[in-house]
Amino acid sequence: MKKWIWQQKDYPHFTYDSKKLEDLIQKISIEQGYLIAITQTMDNTNVINRQIEALENEAIATSAIEGKILNRDSVKASIQKKMGFRDIDYKKIDNSVEYLIEVLIDANTNYNQDLTLERLFAWHGAIFPKDYEGFNQTNIATFRGDDIMQIVGGYAGNEEVYYEAPPRDNLEDEMNNFLTWFNSTKEGLIKACIAHLWFVIIHPFDDGNGRITRAITDLVLSKIENSKISRLYSMSSAINTNRKAYYKALEQTTGYIKKEDNHLDITIWCEWFLSTLYEALLDTKKKLAFIVQKTKFWDKYKNNNLNARQIKVLNFILDIGIDDFKGNLSKKKYMSIADTTSATASRDLSELIECGCIKQKEGTAGRNVSYVINI
Repeated sequence: MKKWIWQQKDYPHFTYDSKKLEDLIQKISIEQGYLIAITQTMDNTNVINRQIEALENEAIATSAIEGKILNRDSVKASIQKKMGFRDIDYKKIDNSVEYLIEVLIDANTNYNQDLTLERLFAWHGAIFPKDYEGFNQTNIATFRGDDIMQIVGGYAGNEEVYYEAPPRDNLEDEMNNFLTWFNSTKEGLIKACIAHLWFVIIHPFDDGNGRITRAITDLVLSKIENSKISRLYSMSSAINTNRKAYYKALEQTTGYIKKEDNHLDITIWCEWFLSTLYEALLDTKKKLAFIVQKTKFWDKYKNNNLNARQIKVLNFILDIGIDDFKGNLSKKKYMSIADTTSATASRDLSELIECGCIKQKEGTAGRNVSYVINI
């Protein structure tokens, strides 16, 4: 039995069990529709802030998956520069971070353009503005060298080869087949699954294959959703949360561990990919619900003359989410959040009750009294 997926006779004619994927695809479509609907009820400032947060998380997570730790302040400054913000701390901007942001923005805005080898090489050059990563020279904006490309785990003397990519001599044909398929195939969730997997199988670069792969995934998802919500969630963050499952799904699909009857069956991979996308959408729905809830709250109480401490405490709870704020609000917690005295906390809480911003939780009284935000 041949070992790697690209050595199979019918590669790259992947197969999958559509019945096993139907339920997940339907759930994802519902959540995509929900997010589009909820963003239409939000003001533009909140949408932009959520896009910036998601882009920030995407840049950090897609690098973290490859073991590259980015400085969050540098990422934030680079995004602010690209979005045309003023008062940016340019000292915090790192060129490599800025170029990665450009790649992610390109994938999520120019999704109607064909994916070409020149575009992929440009992305690769942006991710690696220098030829050297540590002591190792990297082939930049071109295919990898002639050395065998292997994904190896374990420790010295007990290494295990998890995957071996197609040889260098095959890369032109491999990429031509991939790009022809990509540009001629209608956008859909299965296309996103296959595009991610197939590019990882080819592994055309010395380094950065994962980051380029996830940018390609973003490009497909952005076109499916007409870029209305793609930048509101981060697929890489969901992957980074459970990297072991990511690598396991890849190993089961591309390597030796697979079903005896069909080595090109990628159902396991598709199930993992779609489940991860679904989790990313659910997480974003929850965050957007907090924003909507916070907006409604302040629309209701915007004319109340609240002090800075009261606003700080209320926003603290609203940003976490009323249901996720454990143990409700007590005077002790108010003192901690507002950094104030017991007497001031008692007075502030009484005023918040009087104006209706909070109410006493049923069943609590005396020293154990607690409060909840009144939505």
